[in-house]
Amino acid sequence: MAAYEILIADDHPLFRSALRKAVTLGLGPDVRLVEVASIAELETRLAEKADWDLVLLDLNMPGAYGFSGLVLLRGQYPQIPVVMVSAQEEAAVVVKSREFGASGFIPKSSPLEKIQEAVKLVLDGEVWWPPQAFEKVDVSPEAKAASEGLASLTPQQFRVLTMVCEGLLNKQIAYELSVSEATIKAHVTAIFRKLGVRTRTQAALLLQQLESVSAG
Repeated sequence: MAAYEILIADDHPLFRSALRKAVTLGLGPDVRLVEVASIAELETRLAEKADWDLVLLDLNMPGAYGFSGLVLLRGQYPQIPVVMVSAQEEAAVVVKSREFGASGFIPKSSPLEKIQEAVKLVLDGEVWWPPQAFEKVDVSPEAKAASEGLASLTPQQFRVLTMVCEGLLNKQIAYELSVSEATIKAHVTAIFRKLGVRTRTQAALLLQQLESVSAG
């Protein structure tokens, strides 16, 4: 059987180790696991290779605004299943993970056996959800619209958007990304068009729609 290749995206080394142990025990030694600690690292790995079997994605990652990492992955790499992994286990978080295209949700409090079960099911083309995924939680129309807009961005546009929302000026973003200011201006114009916004403030508010875990 071909080895599975799985990306573990979590900024906590201790939890990455726990996930690595659970997955290795569950799938055997011929599984290939690669760990990343930020959205930027994750994007680099995906740009190098787009045929991963699974991404295990922490909800609160450096470089992501809540569900924006998931939305970006689903938009750019729809062929790769994503399972959210989070210490936030309330129904609103789990339901939003499902709404925004994840294939499953593993609470960080799960025992090793549950983690193994979830990973195996998703690798077999199934989904794995805890019971709270099916509770009645309304995902606001604004959050759904934000999700659709963000899914259409390229990884570079997403990186520019997060920097815009952190208050950086075009010339600062150009310096950080080692490109010209004209390139950043073009990116910002394209981002605003895709998101249907006109100002940096509106873009920041839209991104915050995916940060909020409460409905509405």
